[in-house]
Amino acid sequence: MTPDEIEDAADTLFAAEHLNSQTGLLSHRFPGMTMDDAYAVQARFVAKKVETGRRRIGWKIGLTSRAMQDALGIDTPDSGVLLDDMLFEDGATVPGGRFIQPRIEAEIAFVMKAPLAGDSATREEVIAATDYVAPSLEILDTRILRADPETGKARVVTDTISDNAANAGLVLGSARHGVDAHDLRWVGAIVSRDGVVEETGLGAGVLNDPITSVLWLARRMAGYGQQIDAGDIVLSGSFIRPIEASPGSHITADFGSFGSVSVSFD
Repeated sequence: MTPDEIEDAADTLFAAEHLNSQTGLLSHRFPGMTMDDAYAVQARFVAKKVETGRRRIGWKIGLTSRAMQDALGIDTPDSGVLLDDMLFEDGATVPGGRFIQPRIEAEIAFVMKAPLAGDSATREEVIAATDYVAPSLEILDTRILRADPETGKARVVTDTISDNAANAGLVLGSARHGVDAHDLRWVGAIVSRDGVVEETGLGAGVLNDPITSVLWLARRMAGYGQQIDAGDIVLSGSFIRPIEASPGSHITADFGSFGSVSVSFD
């Protein structure tokens, strides 16, 4: 993509979010779009938000499960940027109309106490740089249609990456744990909507270990001149399928001894 096309795509996403409506598939509009193009669009989309006063508070990792990667025909996760207006308190109620088509995923969040960077970063460095881990929910939303209305073609990974990896919000539970206090592969959650269990899962669904997911992010970011900073929140990836969060929904994730986290939608 040319610089003008990247700017045009970012403008389209920014307008869609502002108008609370979805736009067509960027992969259809720009058929030669690569993953590098998509990350360039994401960077401009996020920059436009920062220009309005938003502040980066961390990163999200997506497409960490084998099932989701197979569905999109890829073999790698993706990532997006967390901004300060995306953070909701545990038990918060999201105002009606805040999002277009919100969905919920359960994840283990890492909160960092030291920078983490470099394509040679190690698992031990991830552990040393982590302040604590916590139960969390990610609120997904998409400024891009899930499928092209004319052809029926589903959106692909370049659409998702461009759209800030479909990120819209996050909720951190109040529990705090040392990163080595639990075997994160066995930390799981029972996720309910309006008192009905919708999904369950284990941390092992995230690249076999959520720590591996954070390590992937640190190494990927090195290729883009970025790093994870002290104080950043890192959503390590979902171990459940997304749950639709229609108006009036109340979502609770019970992580057992690891804690709990909930959010409601007007």
